[in-house]
Amino acid sequence: MSIDAVVWDIDDTIFDYTAADRAGMRNHLAAEGLLGGASVEQALARWREVTDAQWARFSAGETDWQGQRRERVRVFLGESLSDTEADAWFDRYITHYESAWSLFPDVLPVLDSLVTSHRHAVLSNSSLLVQDRKLRVLGVHDRFEAILCAAELGVSKPAAAAFHAACEALELPPHRVAYVGDHPEIDGQGAAEAGLFSVWIDRDGTHAAAGDPPTGPHRIASLAELPAILGADTRFGASSTFR
Repeated sequence: MSIDAVVWDIDDTIFDYTAADRAGMRNHLAAEGLLGGASVEQALARWREVTDAQWARFSAGETDWQGQRRERVRVFLGESLSDTEADAWFDRYITHYESAWSLFPDVLPVLDSLVTSHRHAVLSNSSLLVQDRKLRVLGVHDRFEAILCAAELGVSKPAAAAFHAACEALELPPHRVAYVGDHPEIDGQGAAEAGLFSVWIDRDGTHAAAGDPPTGPHRIASLAELPAILGADTRFGASSTFR
């Protein structure tokens, strides 16, 4: 096996989206005076449920990028807001959300360790407008030679066409490209079925007992394990915590 490039997911893979979303929404709800009788945890769980449902609609082509944002607000609040009202509410949330942005602590060490051995790109089910800015704010934009997003591609993971678009941007065949993502089906299985060397990062280890499927993604708990899996010539890296 010879892997020449790594294509990365962003949210909950290199960027701690879940922590930022929870912190941002918690502060937003407090500022809006919307907690009422519901506990913070109930409200955050409801927001994530609504977010996941609207992302699924966007990925299936049932709504556009701005539409899924507006529907997240309307469904969460249970109100028939105008587009302008929904946009304004979401923009206020974004201010709190962005103040909590951060990389996972294992990201910069692994990017440094692979900088000379592998090329790097990004494939996200988000929009380029959002993810390009995010990578710049987080200080890693220049680490990637290509940044591809579903909103502009017109196709979302786990469709093979999305993964193949990233390979084409790098001018490499799928079997020479590794994909690293946090979702077991969308990222892990999707990349494997598209013919890429699939690496699924399962940071909380909730699926550790299941075992890696024979032709599915390679599961890791930390990006520190990635160089060893890729066979990179580096002193960085750790053996799998799942073994």
